[in-house]
Amino acid sequence: MWTAFMWGGISASAVVIGALAALFLKIPRRIIGWIMAFGTGTLIGAATFELLGDALNDGGIIPTAIGFTAGAVVYTLFDLLISAKGGAGRKRSERKEGTNQSGLGIFAGTVMDAIPESIMLGASLLAGNGVSVVLVVSIFVSNIPEGLSSTVGLQGSQYSRAKIMLMWLSVLLISAFAALGGYLFLEQLPKEMEAAIGAFAGGGIIAMICSTMMPEAFEEGGPVVGLIASMGLLVSLLLDI
Repeated sequence: MWTAFMWGGISASAVVIGALAALFLKIPRRIIGWIMAFGTGTLIGAATFELLGDALNDGGIIPTAIGFTAGAVVYTLFDLLISAKGGAGRKRSERKEGTNQSGLGIFAGTVMDAIPESIMLGASLLAGNGVSVVLVVSIFVSNIPEGLSSTVGLQGSQYSRAKIMLMWLSVLLISAFAALGGYLFLEQLPKEMEAAIGAFAGGGIIAMICSTMMPEAFEEGGPVVGLIASMGLLVSLLLDI
């Protein structure tokens, strides 16, 4: 049980690492874009090979399709709401003119991004074969540029270093408890319902990648991000073998 909590915290600790790098190092935005592109590829692989693949095997096409669609729709609706509250640029390292960006919106959006990943990370332990390496690596890699970019956004909103670190440590704890909750809650469900929830998380992750990570990666990293994302997807495939 507490293993799920530990791995949830480990994967989310990359947000804190990214935040520390943004606070104390001068990292070129192009490098941030490249890291984000690699994380995009690994997350696509994790959602496809782990979440959707397992959902299809355990529950069949109908629960998988319903769960995946529902996850994408729910994430999009929440994303629209949080974007209207100032969280639209939570993964952006540059504060753009005319954008309504708030620290609370960035924080809420980051939590929304982290919860589906952490729930399924905890659930991956239910198979009895240990934690999913693909999910851990994918979440960890994608969280580094999120911590980098979001911290720059929070600094632009005049947040102090202490307050920024407190917010990211809160994200770490929330992610750890979400992983623990995923392990405890999904353990009680029938295979079809577990499959639908896994697909739901996959739909939310894919929607998140397309609406937040991909645009930022290309904007900061240029056309080469396509190759980098492809290598991230390949790494995810190799880890799943």
